[in-house]
Amino acid sequence: MKQILKRLFGGTEPVAAEPPPVESKTKKTRPPKQTKSAKDLATERGEPYVTIISIDIDPEDLGSGAFELDWNDKFLANLVRAGYQKEPNEPEHVIVDRWFQSVCRNVVMEYYEQEQADPDIRRINRRDLGKGRSEIS
Repeated sequence: MKQILKRLFGGTEPVAAEPPPVESKTKKTRPPKQTKSAKDLATERGEPYVTIISIDIDPEDLGSGAFELDWNDKFLANLVRAGYQKEPNEPEHVIVDRWFQSVCRNVVMEYYEQEQADPDIRRINRRDLGKGRSEIS
């Protein structure tokens, strides 16, 4: 510092160049944190997983539609053990579809049995699940 002042104010001593500032280690950027899906988490825990991805309903015929399901291998293995596989090397989607049809059939049968047991009483229970969803039974 003294040398710089002398030079500025007429000093004859040469000014030594200041060493370049030491660069800190470059910051390593972390790759963006990827959040795992519910399916990935269930698979890591060894748990069965199945969900409805989408529901398509024909606007011309509201009684017709389709469900798109997603599942993991543990869920499929449970279905095979439960007897939903009818033929060897049957495609996964056929096994899952057979299970889904069985679930739908059971819902309809339960409703039918309730109607047969007491046709005069028609109770509709509605429970708000939040986020615009309701459970009706």
